[in-house]
Amino acid sequence: MTASTAPGFLENSIASPGIAAMMLALTQTIYDEDMAKQMVAKKGLKAVVTEVGGKTSFYDFNERINRAVIGACLNSGLIEKKSNDIHAVIHATEEAKKGLLVSVSTSASLAMKIAVVRNEHWIAVALFGKSALHYMTNHERAGLGVMHI
Repeated sequence: MTASTAPGFLENSIASPGIAAMMLALTQTIYDEDMAKQMVAKKGLKAVVTEVGGKTSFYDFNERINRAVIGACLNSGLIEKKSNDIHAVIHATEEAKKGLLVSVSTSASLAMKIAVVRNEHWIAVALFGKSALHYMTNHERAGLGVMHI
């Protein structure tokens, strides 16, 4: 394979919706996000990216993230307003939140980038961002959830 025909950086790594979602969630600039979206689309996957923030208390962050993910998925056409699609997105989001919220204080602040990627049978929700009890103690967290549609 010559340099001109070789796949771009990370392109071969996008082997599943979960990997693609995590890669998108990890992007830090609009340019990187757009490049990652192009790689994801080349693999025949559909994707949407959004952001959410708030406190870790249930009625703040948990409600915001569920609304943000479902809304982004519906508004982008990633899913249809059908019980199977909504159910899969909710379960993948809950699984991602469990990975993210392990040992987080109930009063921590969170700022998360969310990427949702799907193929015909699977949907993945990836969360990446920062949490802190005090703004000077920010540290990174990640979560991933994958569900069959």
